[in-house]
Amino acid sequence: MKVTLPLKEMSVAEKIGMMEELWNDLSTRAADYSSPDWHGHLLAERKRLAESGEIGFTDWEAAKREIQDRIR
Repeated sequence: MKVTLPLKEMSVAEKIGMMEELWNDLSTRAADYSSPDWHGHLLAERKRLAESGEIGFTDWEAAKREIQDRIR
């Protein structure tokens, strides 16, 4: 099934809201999906970089606030 959205007519805030809705739905069905092996390798590398101090990170709530501030 293909779903078509009026993306060109949607605001950035509406698109982000739609992505959040999709993620909320997908996250309730985690058992229905297995991540590919490369995801685990990538996460392990990012963890190593974070633990070594080579990179930092922002928690999701702070990241959402930053995105919302940018689009206002």
